[in-house]
Amino acid sequence: MDTWFSTIAQFFTAGPGGNLIQAALILVGGFLIGRILANLVGRVPATHLDRHMGLLLRRVIFYGILLLAFTSALHQMGFKLGVLLGAAGIISVAIGFASQTSASNLISGLFLVWERPFSVGDTIRVGTTVGEVVSIDLLSVKLRTFDNLFVRLPNETLIKTEMTNLSRFPIRRLDLQIGVAYKEDIKRVRKVLDEVATANPLCLEEPKPQFLFLGFGDSALNLQFNVWAQRENFLEMRNSLQIEIKEAFDREGIEIPFPHRTLYAGSVTDPFPVQVVDRAGGDRDNP
Repeated sequence: MDTWFSTIAQFFTAGPGGNLIQAALILVGGFLIGRILANLVGRVPATHLDRHMGLLLRRVIFYGILLLAFTSALHQMGFKLGVLLGAAGIISVAIGFASQTSASNLISGLFLVWERPFSVGDTIRVGTTVGEVVSIDLLSVKLRTFDNLFVRLPNETLIKTEMTNLSRFPIRRLDLQIGVAYKEDIKRVRKVLDEVATANPLCLEEPKPQFLFLGFGDSALNLQFNVWAQRENFLEMRNSLQIEIKEAFDREGIEIPFPHRTLYAGSVTDPFPVQVVDRAGGDRDNP
C-alpha cells in the first residue's frame, strides 16, 4: 500500500502528473491575473481613457497574459518553445493563405484602431444601416440599430465603404426641403419660417437658421430651411419643427402645392378641343 501511495505521490510531484498540475495552475493563474488587470483598466475614469481605448486595452492585456500563461504551461509540460514557435509560424502562414478575407479584416481593424473614425457609443451610418457602436474588434464592428437589432459589419467593409459618424460633433443641422405655391410671397414665407424657428426651444440661435431659395420647380417654388439643434435633441426637433411649420402655413394661408401639370397653348391660340366619346355609340359632347 505504501508503495502504491508513494508511486501516486511521485506521479503528481516529480512525474508527468506534476508537470500537468503545474501547467494547469499556470493557466488558471494567468487567467485570473489577466481578468483582474483587465477589470482594473476598466475602472479607469472616462476622462483619462475613452471607451474605445479602454476596451482595446483590456483585451490586449487579458489575451496577452493568457498567451504568456499558455506558452509557459506548454514549456512546463516539456514542449520546446522554439519548435512551437516555428510550427506556429508555419501554421499562421497556412491559415493566412487559407483565410485571406479574415486577414484583410484584421488589417482593416488595425487601420480603424489607428485612424479612429468612431468610438464605442457613437452612432454611425454605413449604407442603409444606422446604429450605435457597441464593440470594435479586430475582425468586425458590432452595431445595435434603433429597432434593437444586432448587426455585425466586417472591418473590410468599413474601410471600403463610405461611413458617416452621426454623433461626432455636438450639434447637427436639419435641412428642410419645402415647396410653396407660385402665388406666395417668398419674403413672407421666410418671415413665417423664422418665427417658427424662434418659437421652437430646441432650435439653436447660433448658428442662425438659414433660408435658401433653391429655384423654380415644376409645381412649386423650392426652398430650403436649415436649422441647428443639439445632437441629443435632433430627432425631437425634426418632428416638432415640421409640425409647427405645417400649422403656421395653414394659419397664414400659405399653400403647399401638390405636383400638377397645366397645358398651355399660348395666349393667341384657341383652347385645345376636348371630345368626350360615348361608348354606346357616337360622339356625346363636341365643344
